[in-house]
Amino acid sequence: MSVPLTDPLPLAQALIRCASVTPEDAGAQGVLAEALEHLGFTVTRLRYGAIENLFARLGDASPHICFAGHTDVVPVGAAQWHHDPFGAEVHDGVLYGRGACDMKGGIAAFVAAVAQLLSAGKPGGSISLLITGDEEADAIDGTVRVLAWMAEHHQIPDFCLVGEPTCPVRLGDMIKIGRRGSLNARLTVHGTQGHVAYPQRADNPVHRLMRAACALTAAPLDAGTEWFEPSSLQFTSLDVGNPATNVIPAAARGALNIRFNDRHTGASLSAWLRAVLAQHAERFDLDISISGESFVTQPGGAVEALRRAVAAASGIAPKLDTGGGTSDARFIARYCPVAEFGLVGSSMHQADERVPVAELRALAGIYRAALAALLAASPDPSLAASPAPSLAASPAASPAASPAPSPAPSTQ
Repeated sequence: MSVPLTDPLPLAQALIRCASVTPEDAGAQGVLAEALEHLGFTVTRLRYGAIENLFARLGDASPHICFAGHTDVVPVGAAQWHHDPFGAEVHDGVLYGRGACDMKGGIAAFVAAVAQLLSAGKPGGSISLLITGDEEADAIDGTVRVLAWMAEHHQIPDFCLVGEPTCPVRLGDMIKIGRRGSLNARLTVHGTQGHVAYPQRADNPVHRLMRAACALTAAPLDAGTEWFEPSSLQFTSLDVGNPATNVIPAAARGALNIRFNDRHTGASLSAWLRAVLAQHAERFDLDISISGESFVTQPGGAVEALRRAVAAASGIAPKLDTGGGTSDARFIARYCPVAEFGLVGSSMHQADERVPVAELRALAGIYRAALAALLAASPDPSLAASPAPSLAASPAASPAASPAPSPAPSTQ
């Protein structure tokens, strides 16, 4: 490998110069594989469908600490860039390029941390990386498939650190120990088309949909739990597509998203949605997809070791948090304890995505300290990430008689 690996900047630049917009890899996984092999990792390339993934491991002793991330990036977008999105240019101490923040910079920082650790002597335990090319899109042929392969080949780690950009303001200010679940629903309410002057001869689906929407949003789903903010139901579309002013349409459509905490499961919320719709519409279609259930890795053990390492290396006491969107941690939580820590995420997915070089190097130092702490003692397996418990799984305003059973884990 021609670039020095103890410094994260050259590898971050090499990765950014690969235009790996999902599902394209553009050589990014090959660049990373070469760097890891140079450090002594055994690298297994795993291609599923059109997606390139890899699993790499150094050592076979316990504890086994895994770093998870992704080399795919979102498109450049229509906004004007002032720096080449795939040029990896450094201007005034700032590295620019798609993936600099999310999350090629984080991957390079972790590799640098491993290189720095190895330069001081081979540590105990073992280190691995789970890197996918399918995080920013459907997440079907990426982490989910690699985890299944890891389980089959007895490669599940004791603890996993996901390198997503978790810090909102300053490097070191937040560690994510869980994520809310996410449910998307598309609903179609059917009525009877007719003339607006003769409403008695029609059945207006718009009115029915509006009443259902009001019922679904009339009361909060909950007041939050110990580690989660209140669940949120947001309508994203109410649509009829009717250009005529004198016609009652035959159908009305809506779409909504629920970001839910550990008082609910995807199944219990699905049952509640169906029950509410049934109260206001005799005929309806409801299409539900659950991209992930809520989970939380309880503080203590590996999380506490990570928190102390971040605090010592950054000088900031990190907040433990479960907010924001979803990440591949939702899949990893089914197998082992998981937490997320990475760069400041203020520019991710934006034009002129960027990271200060000093912050990138500081992250490598934090990862080195975290690795040293995590490898020093085996995480307590009793602190595994926990899925949503069945508390009162339906919302307080739910008409459902009882909570639905928890569903099988979603793979989408």
